[in-house]
Amino acid sequence: MRLLLTSDTHLPQRARELPAELLARVAEADVVIHAGDWVDEATLDLLESRSRRLIGVYGNNDGPELRARLPEVAHAELAGLRLAVVHETGPARGRERRCADRFPDTDVLVFGHSHIPWDTTAENGLRLLNPGSPTDRRREPHCTYMTARLSGAHLTSLTLHRLPPRH
Repeated sequence: MRLLLTSDTHLPQRARELPAELLARVAEADVVIHAGDWVDEATLDLLESRSRRLIGVYGNNDGPELRARLPEVAHAELAGLRLAVVHETGPARGRERRCADRFPDTDVLVFGHSHIPWDTTAENGLRLLNPGSPTDRRREPHCTYMTARLSGAHLTSLTLHRLPPRH
């Protein structure tokens, strides 16, 4: 199973459209995961129309229309892997412990908010992933997203993709 992980698209504030590379990967993915801060409904509509399966949550910059369509936290089981998605997890310090306590029956937690790519594992085995942002790099050198492969109940590969600068 092929996964695409993204977050913090912030359209149309941070970019006019999603990067072409990201949209091409959407078409290849079995599951697309968006960890919030869509900002506009058009992006949700676009990903819903192009994804085989979309799992998404709302973020702190998402208004009432998006909050009416998306949960604050999403849970899914993908081929036996217990997945949760949330936008905010608080400060980096103590994140693994906080998330392990909040999501005790989860194998992988995808989150956003910081725009900083993240891949760590908590003491209880919970893997925490932040794909960064494909449209707003903030203090990071590149805009980013992630792809992963799932076999059985395990991630067998994870790739952080760096997008070229926009012109």
